[in-house]
Amino acid sequence: MTKRMLFLIVALSFSCSLAGCVSLGRFEQKEQEAQALDRGLQSLQQQYKDLTRENEGLKARVAKLTEETAGLEKEKERLLADNKELDSVLKAKSDTLSKNISELRQKVADLEAENAKLKGDVAGLQKAKEDEVKKTSKTYEDLLEKMKSEISQGQVTISELKGKLTVNMVDAILFDSGKAEVKPDGLLVLLKVVDILKNVKDKAIRIEGHTDNVPISGTLTRKYPTNWELSAARAINVSRYLQSQGLDAAVLSAVAYGEYKPVADNSTDEGRAKNRRIEIILVPKD
Repeated sequence: MTKRMLFLIVALSFSCSLAGCVSLGRFEQKEQEAQALDRGLQSLQQQYKDLTRENEGLKARVAKLTEETAGLEKEKERLLADNKELDSVLKAKSDTLSKNISELRQKVADLEAENAKLKGDVAGLQKAKEDEVKKTSKTYEDLLEKMKSEISQGQVTISELKGKLTVNMVDAILFDSGKAEVKPDGLLVLLKVVDILKNVKDKAIRIEGHTDNVPISGTLTRKYPTNWELSAARAINVSRYLQSQGLDAAVLSAVAYGEYKPVADNSTDEGRAKNRRIEIILVPKD
C-alpha cells in the first residue's frame, strides 16, 4: 500500500472520529478514486521517463546534426575556395585561349593573303608556261616547215616534249666520215636552223655530239683517240658556226657523249647510222 493510501485511510479515520462515522460505501469510493489517481500518476511517471529518454535521443541527434552541419559548412567553405581557384584557372585559360584564337585568326588571315598571292603567282607562272609552250610550238612548226626536205629524206628528225625541242641530225648530213669539220652542204642545213633559232630569246641551246660504238682506228687516233674526242670536236664546231651566224655564245653549250647515249642498236649498220648524230636541243635557261 502506498503512502498516499495510508494517508487517505488515516484521514478518513480521523474524519470518522470527528464527524461520527462515514459509511463503508463512501470509503470504498474514495479508495477507488485514490487507486485511479495512483495509476494515473504511474502512467504520467512512465510517460515522463519515455519523454526523457526521447528528449535525450533528440539531444544526441541534434548534437550529431550540429556536428554534421559544422562539417558541411567546412566542406562548403572548401568547395567555395576550390570554386574560386577554379574560376581563376578557367579565367586564365580563357584569356590564353582568347589570345591564341586571336593569333590563329591573324595567322589564318596572313595565310589567306599569302594563298591569294600564291594563286596569283601560279596563274602568272601558268600563263608564262603556256606562252613558253606556244613559243616552243611555234619554233617547232617553223623548223618543220623550214626543214621538211631533210625530214622527208630521213636526215633530220624534230621532236617536242614538255617544252624541250630537239633537232636530231644524222652525222652524214653535216660531216664526212672521220672528220669534225662541217661540210658545205651541212652548213646550208645548219643555216636553216639558224634562221629559226635567232628568233628564240628565252631558251638555252645545247649542242650534243654522239657516235656509234666503233672505236677510232688508224692514223685518226692521233687526232681523236676515242669517240669522245670526235663527238666533242663536232659539237664544238657546230656551236662555233651558230655563234658566227649571230647566235649569242652565252646561250650556247657543247656536250660530248661519244658512244654512251645510243638511240638504236649498234649491232646493225642502220642502228649505228642513227647513233652517229648531232642533237640541237632548246632547253629553259638556268
